[in-house]
Amino acid sequence: MKILTALLILALAFSSCGRGQEWDELFNGHDLTGWIQKGGDADFKVVDNMIVGTAILNTPNSFLCTEDHFSDFILEYEFMVDPPLNSGVQIRSHSLPEYRDGIVHGYQVEIDPSQRAWTAGIFDEARRGWLYPLSGVGHENVRNAFRINEWNKVRIEAIGDNIKTWLNGVPAANLYDDETGSGFVALQVHSINNASMEGREVKWRNIRIMTKNPERFLTETTAPEKSFLINRLTDREIAEGWRLLFDGESTSGWRGACRDNFPDAGWEIKDGILSSVAGVRGGDIVTEEIFSDFDLRLQARYAPIANSGVKYFVKEYSTGERCAALGPEYQIIDNAYPGLNEDQKMGALYELKIAENVRLNPAGQWNNIRIVVKGNMVEHWLNGIRIVEYDRNSEDFDSRVAASKFHDVEGYGKIDGHILLQGYGDEVSFRSIRIRTYQ
Repeated sequence: MKILTALLILALAFSSCGRGQEWDELFNGHDLTGWIQKGGDADFKVVDNMIVGTAILNTPNSFLCTEDHFSDFILEYEFMVDPPLNSGVQIRSHSLPEYRDGIVHGYQVEIDPSQRAWTAGIFDEARRGWLYPLSGVGHENVRNAFRINEWNKVRIEAIGDNIKTWLNGVPAANLYDDETGSGFVALQVHSINNASMEGREVKWRNIRIMTKNPERFLTETTAPEKSFLINRLTDREIAEGWRLLFDGESTSGWRGACRDNFPDAGWEIKDGILSSVAGVRGGDIVTEEIFSDFDLRLQARYAPIANSGVKYFVKEYSTGERCAALGPEYQIIDNAYPGLNEDQKMGALYELKIAENVRLNPAGQWNNIRIVVKGNMVEHWLNGIRIVEYDRNSEDFDSRVAASKFHDVEGYGKIDGHILLQGYGDEVSFRSIRIRTYQ
């Protein structure tokens, strides 16, 4: 009996350790020991076991940062915010003298009390912008999970290249990204320029982190997966039928438009990036395969005043020595390019339909491009937002084509075809080109 009692006590001790004693408190409830402020001058203070951040007019984003850095972890905290003050919690973040004079940058788990309701989505602060917005179908539950003027609880699991979030127990984000593997945690008070916002507060409490083998305590129910891994597929993507159209090393699967081989000049592969070389017009390149229904995703980056595009349903038309590779085009261009019409700007269905609700990363930064074709319906997406939608079998589409320079192109937008990357001799780069086809 004594042995059995001892074993039970030991088992309970281990169980208790697994449930509660693996956590480290990031905030001691009394003062800001272990934290340091960076960025703006918003006020951070301790009140009744809470960290309270207060917005101040005309100061940059303010961050209360942990002195310690963390790589793999589970982080939990509770917050309450005065609407409509925007805020967030940084993870794996940095402030480096060599990067924009020390500005705080890195992953931010959003606090968004607006009608948009993207709380627990993932934003890349001072770097790439939105990585996992909570827009569209599939995120209704988490958008409805936010409790206004009440305490909310967020859980973050950051293991390797995977970052997952939950809001009040509801799955929010499930991101794969390898930009930053470790960094500090920081509490943000957003900058304000409206006097009516001054004095609004965001409060945090019960901030705790688990860093010792956190993979033992991962949550099974997660949000839909979204990946920004460079030229790599996740296990789920492979299982769902995704494959790479560019392997990061070779031109396999591509050839020059109206050619049997890949261009000798005008394109280069370096550091896993396929680029059109500035000042060398190597011509367009196309996939060797022909596609019908598909989901195409890639990242594109353009130099200032550069012009390119992704065409699909491409057919090669030869007339004597001349050849044209034609099909609907997702425009990729610096919107500062002179003389552009609205239907020639970034993300537009080139010269047929303008892009709406565009959130564009500027020249020199990567933009996330997506083209979805299911039957007659076609969508253009940019940085997680749908910006163009059309029915290629509709009277509206036919009338737009009839009024355009493509009016005499047989089967324009209606036939299966190649995917094409334009090479105008401007510096435009592509990576992580992947596709899933539908039957």
